[in-house]
Amino acid sequence: MAKNRIICTKNDVDYLSIRKAMTSGARTVDELVETAGVCTECEGCKSELDAILSSVCGCKNVSLEAVVNAVKNGADTVEKVGEVTGAGTGVNEETGEPCGKCKGLIQNIIDLGR
Repeated sequence: MAKNRIICTKNDVDYLSIRKAMTSGARTVDELVETAGVCTECEGCKSELDAILSSVCGCKNVSLEAVVNAVKNGADTVEKVGEVTGAGTGVNEETGEPCGKCKGLIQNIIDLGR
């Protein structure tokens, strides 16, 4: 699981703000500009936005593409997506508790189909 940190140094946008925008439906850099306020010009935006957008579950290293494909192939709940991809099934290494931070994003992908 990724720790919160500033990604867009020009506009002071952190990782969690970007993930929240994704949970609300943002899937492209242009959509992140509109919803999260990233600049796309600073080093953080240039080096990290594409990787953040392509990842759903950092605990299990599951990509957006894998989750979208699972949904297209019939996984219609967060649990079913987890069974197919492992997304949303990670465990916090520090506490031993289930992570689940990506479950909102997984549900949004199911809802939007993208």
